[in-house]
Amino acid sequence: MSAPGDHDLQQYRAYLLRYALLQLRDQDLAEDVVQETLLAALEGRARFAGKSSHKTWLTGILKHKIIDTMRRKSREQPLTAGDDQSEADAVDALFKPDGHWQQFPASWGNPERSLESKKFWEIFELCAQLMPLRTARVFMMREVMELTTEEICKELAITPTNLWVILHRARLSLRECLDIKWFGGEAR
Repeated sequence: MSAPGDHDLQQYRAYLLRYALLQLRDQDLAEDVVQETLLAALEGRARFAGKSSHKTWLTGILKHKIIDTMRRKSREQPLTAGDDQSEADAVDALFKPDGHWQQFPASWGNPERSLESKKFWEIFELCAQLMPLRTARVFMMREVMELTTEEICKELAITPTNLWVILHRARLSLRECLDIKWFGGEAR
């Protein structure tokens, strides 16, 4: 595979922008990060070894740019702790006092087929955007950007226990949202 040209890079712009927007939740910031990614790719295209697709290579560059941006933002303003209580209340509302579900989750039918649907990914992005900022950020850092526990804890100045609680809440929140908006039939 040859080094990507300007046109090769521009064809991935929309994908990169969606990815960045899901991580950063700020249109202007996402556009800046994508622009930085494309610029870095143009400057570094001679080093592109062709061991991965252009899209994979660009996504790798974008992940690093997003992490750098998140570091800068976390230094500028701390994450609000106010989300924690309302989020805990929302999670508690899913369960009865004895720990059983208030309402049993809907049948997910064939989840593999859902993963192939563009509409599913639109609903997934919507559900991720509905999560509190801190919860969504931790989930994305772990599940999408594939950062380690140590990296996330260091970056957000949280303990591993706190990280796992936040991830648990994120997964419950996503499950509930996907139950309603996708698997429950609202979008299909």
